[in-house]
Amino acid sequence: MRFLSLSLAVAAAFARVATASPARANDESPVKNAGDAAAIKGWYMQSTVHVSSDMLAVSKPGFDTSSWYRVGSRGTVMAGLLENNVYNDADLFFSDNLKTMVDQSQFNVPWLYREELTFNPANNQRYFLETNGISSKADVYLNGKQLASKETLTGAYAGEKFDITQHLLKGRNAVLIRAYPTNYLKDFALGYVDWNPYPPDNGTGVWREVVVSQTGPVSLLKPRVVTDYTGKATSSVTATINIVVKNSGTTSVKGTLKGSIKEPCGANIPVSASYNLKANETKTVTLTAKIKDPQIWWPKAWGAQPLYALDIAAYIGSKVSDCAAQRTFGVRHVTSSLNSHEDRAFAVNGHPFLVTGAGYSADMFLRFDPAKLAQQFEYILDMGQNTVRLEGKQEHPELYDIADRMGLMVLAGWECCDKWEGWSYNDEADGVKWVDADYVTAERQMEHEAYMMQGHASLLGFLVGSDFWPDERASPIYVNKLKELDWDVPIIASASLRGFPKNLGSSGMKMDGPYDWVPPNYWYDTQLGAAFGFGSELGSGVGTPELSSLKKFLTEADINDLWTAPDKGLYHMSTIQSSFYDRKIYNDALYARYGAPTSLEDYLLKSQAMDYEATRSEFEAYSALQSADRPSTGIIYWMLNNAWPSLHWNLFDYYLKPAGSYFGAKIGGRAEHVAFGYGSTKGDVWLINHTLDKKGARSIKIDLLSKDGKTLVSRSVAATTTPNHSKSVATVPEATALKEAAFLRLVLSNSANEVLSRNVYWLAPTVDKLDWDNSTWYYTPVTQFASYQSLATIKRAELSATAGSAVVADGNSANEVLSRNVYWLAPTVDKLDWDNSTWYYTPVTQFASYQSLATIKRAELSATAGSAVVADGKVKVVVTLENKATVAAHFVRLELRDGEGEDVLPVVWSDNYVTLWPGEKVVLSVGWAAGEAESWEGKVDISGINVEGVEAVVVKW
Repeated sequence: MRFLSLSLAVAAAFARVATASPARANDESPVKNAGDAAAIKGWYMQSTVHVSSDMLAVSKPGFDTSSWYRVGSRGTVMAGLLENNVYNDADLFFSDNLKTMVDQSQFNVPWLYREELTFNPANNQRYFLETNGISSKADVYLNGKQLASKETLTGAYAGEKFDITQHLLKGRNAVLIRAYPTNYLKDFALGYVDWNPYPPDNGTGVWREVVVSQTGPVSLLKPRVVTDYTGKATSSVTATINIVVKNSGTTSVKGTLKGSIKEPCGANIPVSASYNLKANETKTVTLTAKIKDPQIWWPKAWGAQPLYALDIAAYIGSKVSDCAAQRTFGVRHVTSSLNSHEDRAFAVNGHPFLVTGAGYSADMFLRFDPAKLAQQFEYILDMGQNTVRLEGKQEHPELYDIADRMGLMVLAGWECCDKWEGWSYNDEADGVKWVDADYVTAERQMEHEAYMMQGHASLLGFLVGSDFWPDERASPIYVNKLKELDWDVPIIASASLRGFPKNLGSSGMKMDGPYDWVPPNYWYDTQLGAAFGFGSELGSGVGTPELSSLKKFLTEADINDLWTAPDKGLYHMSTIQSSFYDRKIYNDALYARYGAPTSLEDYLLKSQAMDYEATRSEFEAYSALQSADRPSTGIIYWMLNNAWPSLHWNLFDYYLKPAGSYFGAKIGGRAEHVAFGYGSTKGDVWLINHTLDKKGARSIKIDLLSKDGKTLVSRSVAATTTPNHSKSVATVPEATALKEAAFLRLVLSNSANEVLSRNVYWLAPTVDKLDWDNSTWYYTPVTQFASYQSLATIKRAELSATAGSAVVADGNSANEVLSRNVYWLAPTVDKLDWDNSTWYYTPVTQFASYQSLATIKRAELSATAGSAVVADGKVKVVVTLENKATVAAHFVRLELRDGEGEDVLPVVWSDNYVTLWPGEKVVLSVGWAAGEAESWEGKVDISGINVEGVEAVVVKW
């Protein structure tokens, strides 16, 4: 798999070594001087079934671990077994192998993590061992002494720092951790609810790194930085540094804290303060620094991401006693409030901030790859989104570093269900109810996570609840600990409106679904999850992988079930107990709107069209209505990615291949955009602006085309755009009175005639009718579907494609299309049954029909390619498509493959799944990592609704 050079550059600074260490203890000490700290580089891992029950003996140096598994610095038990090739995920994830390939009973007992380290203890020095995340409870031993037990070391996010000075030996020292089996209903863990099957080990193990450190008598803890920047222009800001100073000695001590703040330009601002501590005293010392002409940190779409770095040390006389870990921070200001409709609204640096993003999932086995994460974040930004939500998957410190540098906001928080929401008033969750000890664990977990995240410029807020709010005892614990650690972004009660604690008030976030397919006009309504207020997790449940990905995790029979058994339960959907175990709701709509599939290829291409239409309409609606009387203030699509190969709930698949859901979301997320308002009786056209600085005259070209290539409408409309604002600027009533499916093209240009957005829809003559009264929590039924089946008879289009020489320059020339979009319109619209909605679904009483698209004439394509140009490890190829037919070339898909026919991933296309007007040329670009080879040859495969038998475009360098 090829990772783009940009992502590698971002992630390189955060990659940790997780390779096997030598079988014997390293003779070199991990720490040598006061101020040193180092993660334990690896462990020997084994089940307690195969080890003596005498943990004191096992934890003494010299114990034989030659038969144990060697694993990296952090990882669950399953991750360790995968690392040692006991299993491989290609086999585990294939079909339903996960149910049968792993002996679940092996995880019913504790597992051991053991490592020997060399120390040379010095006089007047202190040594520490710090855990940062063990799931979900553990005993810790050192050199035959027990440091902690599972009664106190509980909670997957609870870190603990142990003073091990008196237990250290000169030479070899043995660290042993006994991790107990995790139970999601009883333990604070990283669960998956119905996202995917549970990992066989339930995530048990040392999933975050354990760190050893050395200090003098005085040590430094939890340095934090906040600034007084308020979002207004200023010539200076004050940075306040709070740091805990601890004297572990038996006598009083005086000293100095000295350090500096490194500015983005490289200059240093000195900081210092004195301290005076009694024996065994701990206190917080405050320092301040004036930052002149501060460089402001912005979300990616709004500006640059300059970062400041604090380095600080404690001195006793001229000797260093301890050095705090470097803290980076950005000068930025985040606020939130409830508007007049009691909806949550955010602002960043004084500007209203429409949150657009998706919900992130960690890997099923909690394996963490900074390069892969950076690529996922790059995908988010490429789709025009600005935020990622972490529901209890807080990952590792590197995540926040990467987000800071990439300009992606992070909405973090605790997860739903299971033990986390075992409140006395919550009768919907199965988690064991909280007892006194759980509140102690909750405080320790909040303290650890609050410090880890504090100061990161990318933080948008923290949700102390998800589906339910914390009770009146837990909420003050959470809030007080966050404030104690100088939390400077909003603290929100939960992601829903079910209730709230007194100290926080309403969350202002709705969790009313949908989580399964609904038609495009759903989003322009005024009920449930439609585009008003803040939708904390909602979406049409789409994310169908393309065939090249499906073959990696499904048998041929599994794949055929997708279109031959549309109501069948599928292992790679959600869990069998879930409402999302099958694709029935989705397939009912596909069959009614597009017609029964005639083949697997037909089904998959129709699925991509369904997914594209679903995500585009969702993000467009929330963007179009950001300035409405009751404005949309935020949307978190459910979900961004999957923990394993999945058939739904993603914007790109497990293998990082973007498909219909990705490119629909990308169209809907453009900075300047023009959109068609599904469901409006007049056919509203919306002018959308997410920028802070783009304004002035704009022109919108409106074209409506029949499936046979006849022009039904062609006119231009003048408009004026305003920064961070959306409005309806025109109507296309003809698009609401169709006799058969048709195509609508909207092209937005500026005063220099540069195309800013090109948007093409396919519209049906009937509308989808929603049965709102029968909605469920995840779905609103449809009583009538829009029909696109007439598009099946669209004429064949003659399409030519050429690939020019690859280029590496960023940016766009004056003549390059920055954005394009095609709509297909049905003569009927989808009608939603709102009255029967549930939390995940609104029934549809009538589906829009696109079945006439089945008769659209077919297209032909020829292709040539020029030589590629490679620089800085990155390739960028321009591909030109030309439709030479008299009908539209509909939903043209481009896939980049290597010489062996395998997908080149990750890959960034400027646009994809495009629809071309008769005689139209469209210029696209594709970028990927060059790798280390001296030469390379691949191809771009091209297909579409009425495009087949196309010769691939050859790309080589």
